[in-house]
Amino acid sequence: MLIGQLRGELWKLFGKKRTYIGFAMILLTQLIVILVFKYTRASGQMVRTLEGNGYLAEQFLSGLTIATIMLFPIAYVLLPLYVTLIGGDLVAKEAEDGTLRMILARPISRLRLLAVKWVAGAVFAVILVAALGLFGAAFAHLWFRHGGLFVFVPGEIFAVFEPSLGWKRYALAHAVLIAKGCSMMGVAFMFSCFNVKPAAATILALSFFFVNGVLQQIPYFRDYQVYFLTYHLNLWQMMLAQPIPWWRIAESVSVLVGFNVSFLVIGASVFHARDIKS
Repeated sequence: MLIGQLRGELWKLFGKKRTYIGFAMILLTQLIVILVFKYTRASGQMVRTLEGNGYLAEQFLSGLTIATIMLFPIAYVLLPLYVTLIGGDLVAKEAEDGTLRMILARPISRLRLLAVKWVAGAVFAVILVAALGLFGAAFAHLWFRHGGLFVFVPGEIFAVFEPSLGWKRYALAHAVLIAKGCSMMGVAFMFSCFNVKPAAATILALSFFFVNGVLQQIPYFRDYQVYFLTYHLNLWQMMLAQPIPWWRIAESVSVLVGFNVSFLVIGASVFHARDIKS
């Protein structure tokens, strides 16, 4: 019965047109970025950085490098937007449409209902991240040659990898990025359990995310950045560092698990206190 209920939730989720907005916009963004890199001089700074550090730019100006460059802005902006859009819909949209009363009239606990909906949202986040990685790499290799991976984040990461190791790091980064997608979906899901409209749940989740980001960027708060959610959400980019700071990965994963459990408990507590059937 649990599998059947999850199948029903996924059917409802992927039966809505708005579910596919995120996929379409991410693919469009990737295509635009690739064309700009290919037909303008945007890659000039990358070439100078590589050659200035003693590397042959031709070996690392590859489809894999371009796909990784696209990953950063999309993971920071578009991914949170579309996973919170879905997370904010999961419960609040049912309440707005009046279908939640009919669902709760059946012999099913509210906790089980929320658990199934959360898993459905997590499945969406996994599929969105997988699409981001697969289509980004596929599109980039249509215009750029096969080669190594070059990653440069000023003040944080400077790394070059041979093709085989570069692909492994690219895959690991996306695997860990799922944690960010699920966490942002979880924030929106928590607000969706409140008595608010779906759009309000999404806006509240994004506001929570951006407030954390603003506080983290204030230089005087640097000693306290480990307390901000965004500090731990970006652990995926550490998979592109050389070497990988596994202690930082373990720390952030444990903190994200605590955050997600807290979001689910708060949402479930508020949802249990709501009078929906009257």
